[in-house]
Amino acid sequence: MSILQVDAVKKIYTTRFGGNQVQALSNISFEAEEGEYIAIMGESGSGKTTLLNILAALDKPTSGSVRLDGKELSKIKESEIAVFRRDNLGFVFQEFNLLDTFSLEDNIYLPLVLSGKTPAEMKKRLQPIAEQLGISDILKKYPYEVSGGQKQRAAVARALITKPRLILADEPTGALDSKSTDELLRLFSEINRNGQTIIMVTHSVKAASHAGRVLFIKDGEVYHQIYRGSCTENELYQKISDTLTILATGGEQI
Repeated sequence: MSILQVDAVKKIYTTRFGGNQVQALSNISFEAEEGEYIAIMGESGSGKTTLLNILAALDKPTSGSVRLDGKELSKIKESEIAVFRRDNLGFVFQEFNLLDTFSLEDNIYLPLVLSGKTPAEMKKRLQPIAEQLGISDILKKYPYEVSGGQKQRAAVARALITKPRLILADEPTGALDSKSTDELLRLFSEINRNGQTIIMVTHSVKAASHAGRVLFIKDGEVYHQIYRGSCTENELYQKISDTLTILATGGEQI
């Protein structure tokens, strides 16, 4: 079942003094099925971040539509959009976005506190997630007391604890070492196998090779896509690398 529909999305930015227009997205269309794991790739300036901001309801398209569970994001009232994001979307960022004055546990609880959940409900939700992510023994520590990989796992827990319809990840391995990257990608795959829909923007071929589908953005449009099918991670890695080479060298569309 399709959970997300992106239809002919265009985004044009006008410079502050109105003199120039920059077209960040020209015609983006795709759907995401419930339980899919999609990686979005493309060169810097291709429109990946703009697309992610629109999917996150942080920005609105100039034209076209984005629907999550049939709900048109651009039609949600400004007074309701923060609650909609909190209840339906989970976010994982490159720089973790954890509050240093809060323990990891309190960072993870924050969206539930904002939605008025009881302490008992928060604890009930956190326990299985913390066990799955291997952070049960560090929940009382503060972000500055743990490694980058542990911070990112706490950030993933914060994204999962609201039981979101969709997780949006922006370069989630970008600030991690190779060991922490491998662990995070393993956890993402496990979370996805449990039914969580994930859309991840990444420059990392390794990260993208864990996804079930890879969308390539070029000049504000979907240039190509690769489905995992029966490919191994190594085979998908090679297909992704080949496509990125064509993108970088200006080759013909595949």
